Amino acid sequence: MSAIAQKVFGSTLFFWLVVAGLCLWNVMPLREKLRFGIDLVGGTYITLEVQTEKAIEAPLVELMQSLKKQFKKNQMPKPIAADVKPIYDDKEAEKVKSYRLVFLFETSIDAQAVATYVKEQYRNFEVVAVGSEVTISYTAAEEKRIKHEAIINNIEVIRNRIDRLGVSETPVSQRGENNIVIELPDVQDPQKAKAIIGKAAVLEFKLVDKVAATEEELLYEYDGELPGDLEIVPGKIVHGVVSGYYAVPRYADLTGKLLADAKAALDNEIREWVVNFTWNAEGGQKFYELTSKNHYKSLAVILDNVVITAPTITNSIRTDGRITGNFTPDKAKELALLLKSGSFVAPITFEEERQVGPSLGAESIHNGLLSCIVGLSLVFVFALYYYRLAGLLAFLALLFNLILILFGLARIGATLTLPGIAGMVLTIGMAIDASILIYEKIKEELRNGTRLKEAVTSGFSDAQWVILDGNITTFIVGFVLYQFGTGPIQGFAITMMLGIIATLITGLFFLRSIFTFILSNLHIQKLSI
Repeated sequence: MSAIAQKVFGSTLFFWLVVAGLCLWNVMPLREKLRFGIDLVGGTYITLEVQTEKAIEAPLVELMQSLKKQFKKNQMPKPIAADVKPIYDDKEAEKVKSYRLVFLFETSIDAQAVATYVKEQYRNFEVVAVGSEVTISYTAAEEKRIKHEAIINNIEVIRNRIDRLGVSETPVSQRGENNIVIELPDVQDPQKAKAIIGKAAVLEFKLVDKVAATEEELLYEYDGELPGDLEIVPGKIVHGVVSGYYAVPRYADLTGKLLADAKAALDNEIREWVVNFTWNAEGGQKFYELTSKNHYKSLAVILDNVVITAPTITNSIRTDGRITGNFTPDKAKELALLLKSGSFVAPITFEEERQVGPSLGAESIHNGLLSCIVGLSLVFVFALYYYRLAGLLAFLALLFNLILILFGLARIGATLTLPGIAGMVLTIGMAIDASILIYEKIKEELRNGTRLKEAVTSGFSDAQWVILDGNITTFIVGFVLYQFGTGPIQGFAITMMLGIIATLITGLFFLRSIFTFILSNLHIQKLSI
């Protein structure tokens, strides 16, 4: 082994060369290791509209059930009727604006007593008593908060569902007051993703009052008129025929919101695919109360207003349970996925679907890479012409800089978009700035008669504070863009921040290691700079 090779292996430069090699090995091939955005590989844009007014209904139903228990516990007047009713923005078009809770009492005195009690206990509601009727509705500020949280929660549910389909880090963002935009880049089966996204996944457990083969037969059981506190829910469709109709309470005894986990599994006893579920602490207590007080009654398991199974309660269950229903493996896994991801706080509807072809993405990649190559070439020519050998060293540091950026994008799982490529091009110009600052300081020291080794040491030491100051300031701007931006802006910001970190590593450490090795081992007395 030559003396120069021995010196290379024993220097800090060798460490950085190994780091560069490992980073390059980890990002090749780029198409497999990097996640590309929809503007580079094509895909589907989906726009959803959230029916935010429905987010008001569910908490009012919970309030109604809670108040009924409180009235009974505190020996207060019992309402003769209770319901959650819509408030119409346009009655002719039946456009619902919001909801309100209405209690009807026997006398106005009872109504006033209850209204006073509710006002004292709940500050976020407007309570009005007119005659024997008490109307409870949210304040404008509280209603606005609930609707906003409904959109945020729906976005989180969508992200969970898409992630479990193997399409992680998919951009999902709010647009306007009640729209959500989803970008599905390079998805093999967008229709499957769309089907999963669109399901409400509202799981309810309700005691069955009566069951019949047809809806007419069920109504006959009630002399043609269904009681106001009941509703009819159809069963699953088997071989093109509804398996039955169930009369159940309008409001659920328990919902899937209290589930802690759900998994699909093959049950060896019954030789069927089932969905095993586990309740959280609150859900377990409610499920125990429900099952312990209703032995030998049928409990309907309702998913999106369809009874998927209605087993008979034979014992008390607290924490765990299972859902059967002649599931195929795919259907069981899909149901488990939906239950784990949660149900929508407010229903959604599909407003728009746009396809972006891969040919457009290929053109974007080509143009983006071309801009990087042109930028690198111009920087190389400038560095070589102006700084000669030192310019070549700066260009090597710049190549290491780009390798570090690509490695960082791959490791953190960030999505590379067209604005991200723009951030990389910008990084090329910013990265060479660090070398220019160092070189100009070295030239200044050499003009003042400082020896070469001391001039290089002084150049790196004095310039590092200016480099740190400028790059940290830019990094803060990138952080703000990432925190408050969406989609393409975040892609640009993350690439820029990674570029700044790479610039500091290559400019202050890698480039310095090259100079240290050259001056310490090659005995150069004059530097072409």
